[in-house]
Amino acid sequence: MIAYKLLKLRKDGSVGPLFINAAARLPVGEWMEAEAHKRKGFAFRPGWHCTLKPIAPHLKEELSSGQRRQWWRVAISNYKTYDRPESQGGTWVLAENMKLIEPV
Repeated sequence: MIAYKLLKLRKDGSVGPLFINAAARLPVGEWMEAEAHKRKGFAFRPGWHCTLKPIAPHLKEELSSGQRRQWWRVAISNYKTYDRPESQGGTWVLAENMKLIEPV
């Protein structure tokens, strides 16, 4: 299945998760298995968090700190969907496996 994921875009061109395990650098074109990381202040929802459209109104793409975020088209497998408010991008997809395909 194709989905979308908003990722942190680093100055060196690498990409990584926004909040959970944020230091990770994600490879392009390789299947990755989700890891379970707990972080204070965040609900524990293991899996790669994706959306069905490249839209998440509650998340900014450019921060005042200068950090940039970028939408990526991803392939996912072994996933569950969760209905969320449109203000949070609508349906969320939590996938056990994900592969970065290309920036949107």
